[in-house]
Amino acid sequence: MDKTLHTAASGLNAQQRYVEIISNNIANVNTTGYKTVRPEFQDMLYETLRPAGAINHNGTEPLNEVQIGSGVELVGTAKNFRQGDVTESVRELDLAINGDGFFIVQLPDGSQAFTRDGTFSLNNVGEIINSQGYRLDPGISVPDDAVEIQISKNGTIQILRENEVTAETIGQIELARFVNPGGLRAMGENIYIQSPASGSPIFEEPGTNNTGQILQKYLEGSNVSIVEEMVNMISAQRAYELNSKSVQTADTILGSAVNLKRQ
Repeated sequence: MDKTLHTAASGLNAQQRYVEIISNNIANVNTTGYKTVRPEFQDMLYETLRPAGAINHNGTEPLNEVQIGSGVELVGTAKNFRQGDVTESVRELDLAINGDGFFIVQLPDGSQAFTRDGTFSLNNVGEIINSQGYRLDPGISVPDDAVEIQISKNGTIQILRENEVTAETIGQIELARFVNPGGLRAMGENIYIQSPASGSPIFEEPGTNNTGQILQKYLEGSNVSIVEEMVNMISAQRAYELNSKSVQTADTILGSAVNLKRQ
């Protein structure tokens, strides 16, 4: 009966983790560039009570083995990088990627991180930074006499200076793509870093090799589906309740076994 309790406990733990993941998805339904996370479960070790090829007492050979599983475990979380809804903005440095690429930002330690959140602005020296203050990489500085910033779909940044009619090119935005974006490690703050599972970043000019084009004055929203997450929440809740019933049933059977001697 210990196996029943252990198996049910693994189910309770797995469904608890599932609810935590769903809760995080729902909490980030309005987070710019957020990507839905899905848990991946697998069954655990099996005990073989009768192997294939075993001969019964009557001399016959059963077709199937007798195996009993020992529960479930969470083995990974998969990120869904489906494109989120793109909404129009009024800010010149609000950018969205229509495609599979990532913006590149530089962390304080000099390493690179990647994001789908295109909420950029200028710092006090004119550098383009994201909401956390991380600089766009490669770094681009906007002169203080610029009155308009124009960013093309291929990432070319041009400015118009006061009393001038000809646009001046000041930089080029690069995007990164990955062979396995689902393997990126989420670090919070809407950023990811590469991992052995994601592979190394491939740097591209926007609009080439399925990297995606840049849309100025647009932002990409979360790709969380509230309806889908609510359905998942109900399913996880019911599964949790059923696993708790298994614990109660095992406890009842154990109680009956203990009381046999008293009766």
